[in-house]
Amino acid sequence: MCRALKVLCAAGDPDRLAELKQAVVSPHWELVGGAVDVDELAAQAGEWAPDIVVIRDLGQAAVAGVEKARPGARLVLVHPAPGAEDEAAGLHLVRKAILNGPAPAGPVRT
Repeated sequence: MCRALKVLCAAGDPDRLAELKQAVVSPHWELVGGAVDVDELAAQAGEWAPDIVVIRDLGQAAVAGVEKARPGARLVLVHPAPGAEDEAAGLHLVRKAILNGPAPAGPVRT
């Protein structure tokens, strides 16, 4: 069975998370969860099994937490930090960073 890509967003506070989710939402993928701290992000990465994780203002600990909880998820960082596979210099470029990334290798299955 085919399904849409799942995208998980995380930001340093609820207002920034809302802005990020508004910038990310698209009919091309499913927006899942939403985290405002590193621990919540790691838990949701394990729970939702996202294909892509978009992180804003949570630093390197967020990258490490996602890599441990959801190996293989593609990371897109807004205002990038080390460990990003893709980066967006601002919210207006986040969708482009998601779309310009590599396609999943083979079918995505649930």
